[in-house]
Amino acid sequence: MKKAKKLYMIPAFLIIFSLSIFSPVLAQEGKKLTYEMVYERSGPSLTQTLPRIRGWADDEHYIISETDEQTKALKLFKVHFKSGKQTLLFDYGPIQKALPKGFNASSHIGMAGDYEGFLYSNRGDLYFYSVKKNQFKRLTATLGPENNPQLSPDGKRAAYTRDHNLYSFDIENGVEYQLTADGSDTIYNGWASWVYYEEILGRGSRYRAFWWSPDSQKIAFLQFDDSPVPIFPITRARGQHGELEKERYPKPGDPNPYVKLGVVSPIGGDIVWADVKEKADHYVAFPIWLPDSSKLTFQWMNREQDNIKIYAMDLDTGKKKEIYDEKQSSWVDFFSSLYFFKDGSGFLLNSDKDGWSHNYYYDLEGNLIKRLTEGEWSASRPSLVDAKNKRIFFSGRKGAMTDSHFFMVNLDNSGFKQITKEAGSHRANISTGGSYYIDSFSNTTTPTKMDLYGTDGKHIKSLGDSRTALMDEYNLAKKELFTIPTEDGWDLPAYWVLPADFDKSKKYPVIFSIYSGPGSGAVSNSPASLTHQYFAQEGIITIAVDHRGSGKFGKKGIALMHRSLGKWEMHDLIEAVKWLHQQSFIDKDKIGITGGSYGGYATCMALTYGADYFTHGYARSSVTAWELYDSVYTERYMDRPFENKEGYAFGSAMTHAKNLKGILFMAHGEMDDNVHMQNTVHLITKLMDEGKQFGFMIYPNQRHGFGGKTRAHSNRHYVDFWFEHFLNR
Repeated sequence: MKKAKKLYMIPAFLIIFSLSIFSPVLAQEGKKLTYEMVYERSGPSLTQTLPRIRGWADDEHYIISETDEQTKALKLFKVHFKSGKQTLLFDYGPIQKALPKGFNASSHIGMAGDYEGFLYSNRGDLYFYSVKKNQFKRLTATLGPENNPQLSPDGKRAAYTRDHNLYSFDIENGVEYQLTADGSDTIYNGWASWVYYEEILGRGSRYRAFWWSPDSQKIAFLQFDDSPVPIFPITRARGQHGELEKERYPKPGDPNPYVKLGVVSPIGGDIVWADVKEKADHYVAFPIWLPDSSKLTFQWMNREQDNIKIYAMDLDTGKKKEIYDEKQSSWVDFFSSLYFFKDGSGFLLNSDKDGWSHNYYYDLEGNLIKRLTEGEWSASRPSLVDAKNKRIFFSGRKGAMTDSHFFMVNLDNSGFKQITKEAGSHRANISTGGSYYIDSFSNTTTPTKMDLYGTDGKHIKSLGDSRTALMDEYNLAKKELFTIPTEDGWDLPAYWVLPADFDKSKKYPVIFSIYSGPGSGAVSNSPASLTHQYFAQEGIITIAVDHRGSGKFGKKGIALMHRSLGKWEMHDLIEAVKWLHQQSFIDKDKIGITGGSYGGYATCMALTYGADYFTHGYARSSVTAWELYDSVYTERYMDRPFENKEGYAFGSAMTHAKNLKGILFMAHGEMDDNVHMQNTVHLITKLMDEGKQFGFMIYPNQRHGFGGKTRAHSNRHYVDFWFEHFLNR
């Protein structure tokens, strides 16, 4: 196959003599990072806060927020892009004085109009403050909490769910409307089933599954029936008798929740249901309104997840009309964002159907008007559609695959331009008319800085720099980007963080820091993290390698993982270890790997399937066999178990447990409702059956991520594990 485009490859002898990026002279004695600085965020900070920019007010004024030193309330200012003149946009101080104790004026969950009113939630109930009337009033007083409250676009109503039913509230008249009445332990209206929340709508939805129409006259919502979904028991050990939590969680091959799409008036009445089979084995998601509210679009996907359709729904009859159809031999993804033009000319979508993510322009009949980007590189969906000037702005990876840049192209596919030039990672915040953008930029030698540019590429002024003079007092390590060649012709993006006092005559242990799931690349042209710096100063090299399915090689690379999770990640990580073995300064007896969730899975596989190469592993919250994870994620990549028995068998750490010969430590949260602790228990059982030794820590009352004192304990244990085994202390 064609070789992947190379990054710059740095010979080892050059890396050995490279200077620290922050220290003027390598030999000069510098301060050392402390554990408290890195893991507890206490002590001096090596970076300073950048301006708190909250977007753009218009095409010439961006918005910044500042905290008033006297009132401690938030103030918003409009700042002219060129002159820098600040104009007060809004002051939360007077509101803070009017609110009862326990409310933070700027912590509203919705805003009506142009700072005309604010919606608040407190202890499960809703409150509204009207700026015009200087009036604060309570909206609800119920036993159950109002979940995911959303103001209507006109600011006159709020919608929310309670006890799995959908409600709206007329703020002016103080009237609540119950829009559905069949909510139960298994029927959810406007509240997502767990697997939709986790794998389709996303965690950012917070389970919300309803959407206001732009004209505020309708609410679209998904109704889920979880009754066919098997129950998974999650136990909590606290108290004398413990507790049992019953979670509706479909494993691969299990029945999924039934789903319906409805549209209802905010004052109630008949629900118009979309014309989709109520109990079909499929997925329905992402209702998106047309700008004029005349129709609702939604997306349908088959259980096999290799075919997606976009439909437009008639609001009176529920009848659907297909406007887009895409099939792929591996899998397709939902379009979490579509842009529909107000003039009705069509819509924009971002698809990876040709092997790379690119932007397309279709009419409402499903005919392609223009392909806007193309080539062997990845373009993200538009960050701004400038319909007036018929152009779009977007980010992408073109050129060096570890860089991210900002681009523009006209809607007729002319005038394509890369706006940012400097090698590194650019994050652009563009003005409403597309004339200017604020660039947050970093690379391996530059902590994040913020600059204002015109979209013609002209630099206007610097807005902030996170670098401090304190950095020069520390002998910080250097992050190096390079590529690792594989035997079959792939050049894998990689970085490592070498000690500032690197000595080629010494032997250094190495830790692979990974996640390694499909499309989850970790290698970027950005500064080294403090944790990696901390390990480097203690004499441990951290390395990250993006395998062929990481996304750096487009969907063409990711699709190789279809039906074979575990195969290519392990192949490429082992290739990286072989390459490390060729470096004279690497300690072959101390090759570690660590990660959580999918990274925990990769760690368990590395210490079993890759036992001849990896010597130590620290795995958190790990998947250990794919039949134990959820249906939507797993089947997307692996199909159902009866369709891919060999793939499921190979991809299980249990299959390879007999090979373990290194030191494997596992940690898991007792109440993990995402990757159930069952995964780690199964692997522990198998390792015991094989007579293998290992370490394990259970974290009581914790979910998929750890918090508070549990997190502090986990961090300390993690550092101690590596220091004990790699540094003998």
